[in-house]
Amino acid sequence: MTSRTSIKSRAAAAALAAACFALCSQARAQSAETGPIRIGVLATLEGPFAQAGQDGIRGAELALEEFKAGIGGRKVELIKESTNGKPDVAVAKARKLIELDKVDVVIGPLSGGEGLAVKEYAKTVPTKTFVNGTSGAQDTTLRDPASNFFRFSTDGAQWQAGLGSYAIDVKGWKRVAVVAEDYSFPYSQVMGFQQEFCAKGGKITQKNWVPMGTKDYTSVIAKLPQDVDAIYVLLGGSDAVNFFTQYYQSGGKASIIGGSVTVDQNVLSTTGAFRKNLVGAIAAGPTADSNPDPKWVEFSDRYRKAFPAAFPSPSLFAHGYYVGTKAALTGLQQVNGDTSGNQTNYQKTLAGLRMETPTGAVTLDENRQAVADIFVTEVAQGSDGKLYNKLVKTAKGVNQTLGRPRTEFLALGAAGRDNPVCKSPS
Repeated sequence: MTSRTSIKSRAAAAALAAACFALCSQARAQSAETGPIRIGVLATLEGPFAQAGQDGIRGAELALEEFKAGIGGRKVELIKESTNGKPDVAVAKARKLIELDKVDVVIGPLSGGEGLAVKEYAKTVPTKTFVNGTSGAQDTTLRDPASNFFRFSTDGAQWQAGLGSYAIDVKGWKRVAVVAEDYSFPYSQVMGFQQEFCAKGGKITQKNWVPMGTKDYTSVIAKLPQDVDAIYVLLGGSDAVNFFTQYYQSGGKASIIGGSVTVDQNVLSTTGAFRKNLVGAIAAGPTADSNPDPKWVEFSDRYRKAFPAAFPSPSLFAHGYYVGTKAALTGLQQVNGDTSGNQTNYQKTLAGLRMETPTGAVTLDENRQAVADIFVTEVAQGSDGKLYNKLVKTAKGVNQTLGRPRTEFLALGAAGRDNPVCKSPS
């Protein structure tokens, strides 16, 4: 009798414990879905891209300001993490945001190699959402994408749309040498530039790949060919400043074609004698300082008012993080702040989002990659003595395959040091 009573008591206790566990789990889930929405921001705040990362944070903060009233009755919190441009560090910081800070969404990272690594990490946590910052490596989305990774900013190859044809058709520059950092983002940029430049008969006579963070460029400068019309320079932040300072001190006179980050406000706002030589340099990217679009003018005014000690105009990093953060928050607003159900509905909503940004409309393709306008620019000097990127040409609605059929574009292979080769039309 005692034995049967004991068994019944244990069974009742087990049933009660199971019911309590289910109720507690439900309560925790409900609490997580009604508590603050936590947005983690990964930005490169150390190393040669530190200023770029700081401007990325400014962009994210500008987007958050538009949602300060909250979403679906939930407050929105921004949690920042610093990276240094290294892929393993970016993954470690993303993991910390997910596992320790319990964020719902990660915005970032900034640099190309970081993006490729974070994309792979995203695959291991499909119930969380990742929205790119400004990482521009093609294969973050082009090949083997993660279903929960979204890039509302265009990639490095897209950023060069229109530049190659402008260099030949307007400037008459047909022979070019390359100096670029040796990692995935510059590979994508050079590929994008070559697509038009080489198709129009342009020649790449030499490529020089240098480590990120290089300080001494004398050996590279010494071997640059003299018979070129221009040097295509793809160095960011302090790397660009160091190169230009040493190049002009050595008597360099070639014209400059800049990668998107080379003559961004991160570089143009730096003091130094080299700046006067950059007037007339051409580049292309997702922004143009002199863009007359009222949406860009309004965004720039907001930026300067909020950050009077920052750059004269938002850098592409401020723009990219703003667009990514606003997209993440707009998607959350459309689902009324609901992050339940493994974020399935939220991620579906993001994939179909069409957004108006300071630089025009953005839509996503089947790989959750942005299709957007790109701007060709020329460095000019304002009446106040400050340098800015003057808009000279707009490439409308640039997709990730640069207008070519996807299978044909993929057949070119992944962008790398030696791929693709610069081929003129036969």
